[in-house]
Amino acid sequence: MRGLHTAAEVRAAEEPVLAATPEGALMQRAATGLATACLDLLGRCYGVRVTALVGAGNNGGDALFAGALLARRGARVTAVLLDADRAHPAGLAALRAAGGRVTGPGGPTGLERADLVLDGIVGIGGTGGLRGPAVALVAAAAAGPGLMVAVDVPSGVDATTGAVPGAAFPAQHTVTFGAVKAGLVVGAGRGYAGTVHLVDLGLELPPAGLSQFADADVADRLPAPAPDDDKYSQGVVGIVAGSATYPGAAVLCTGAALRTRPGLVRYAGTAADGVRSAWPETIVTEGRPGDAGRVQAWVVGPGVGTDEDARSVLAEVLATDLPVLLDADALTMAAQDPDLVRGRSAPTVLTPHDREFARFGREPGPDRVGAARTLAADLGAVVLLKGDATVVADPGGRAFVNGTGTSWLATAGTGDVLSGIAGAVLATGLDPAEAAATAAHLHGRVGQVAAERGPLLAGDLVRRLPETLARLRR
Repeated sequence: MRGLHTAAEVRAAEEPVLAATPEGALMQRAATGLATACLDLLGRCYGVRVTALVGAGNNGGDALFAGALLARRGARVTAVLLDADRAHPAGLAALRAAGGRVTGPGGPTGLERADLVLDGIVGIGGTGGLRGPAVALVAAAAAGPGLMVAVDVPSGVDATTGAVPGAAFPAQHTVTFGAVKAGLVVGAGRGYAGTVHLVDLGLELPPAGLSQFADADVADRLPAPAPDDDKYSQGVVGIVAGSATYPGAAVLCTGAALRTRPGLVRYAGTAADGVRSAWPETIVTEGRPGDAGRVQAWVVGPGVGTDEDARSVLAEVLATDLPVLLDADALTMAAQDPDLVRGRSAPTVLTPHDREFARFGREPGPDRVGAARTLAADLGAVVLLKGDATVVADPGGRAFVNGTGTSWLATAGTGDVLSGIAGAVLATGLDPAEAAATAAHLHGRVGQVAAERGPLLAGDLVRRLPETLARLRR
């Protein structure tokens, strides 16, 4: 599991290191890591053309010192100073001593033929979008042939929230120092960071309130059945989804639950014929949830509608003392009467996309982690906010950001599959927030596996789940 940190947490962790080491030592460590990463990306150094876009302060100093190290290895380095009067003095002297060239925004920047462009314009303390000549320089860099590498965080990206309020540096790679900043993996910032490389500075960081699962974390939470397991011991999940007219949501949700933890899945609802036909392994009840038999968690909402019958079923499920996952139509009904969720003592997981989230009275906005945490605290529920980087937050403020997925998942029915996966994991008794984060990771990973063969349909995810789980466990 990878901890993600705020800009304030990183700055606080740097203070004792700065106090205990010679002046400039920490910057030299960062610059060496940056230069090494650049060499790895380029595969060579002698004769390569490097343009460093250099702002004021330490971020510009990191770029200048790294440029000096590359110049000593034979690179042809040009530093473009956005504010010559405020450029880092020692970094500038090191670059000049190594044979690097220095110019201003109006000079020969070399961007049109650079092999590598270093973004040292603004560091983790920057706010707002790029301004002044930086906008034109970044546009020229993006139009040129050079590999785009951000120093610590892409300029114009909020290091903590991932907000991008204006122009920003579109990095293909970000070399970040000390800790992975949350803004590199969440919100719009994720799309500007590219591949993130961490340079360890030896910081003593606080426990991370925001984390990201790796494949191994998910595999640990979804172990293969043990010799003494039976169909009841792996988690029994109940599904309330779909309708007689529209059985697709029920079929997809039930299939995903079966393929994730094929112990026992019960279905209750009016899409019984469709589910029975597609998944004969399911115990199907054409009546209400209370008639379905014992379960350990419920999934309710995909395709059930919002009429009085649906509201009655939702109230019945939420009145139980079992974990419940709400999706789609159930979210619409819960938003109209949030006290149905607030009054629960058992765990509740909400899985809204942005429009469903807004029905609870607030837009996600640019700070998606903060928004998910706020709604989770308000309702006393786990919130899984779907998106390019899905966010999971629990009422206590703990949060996860998902790092898997593909844009091919933006197709009908994939949310129903996610609900089935999450319900199956929730029924195992796993902590609700971890269950939701596990499901988001697995859903994104199976999307990537399915997309290997081209455009995917939601049913492809269900079919590829066993293969994906096997890959994770390997």
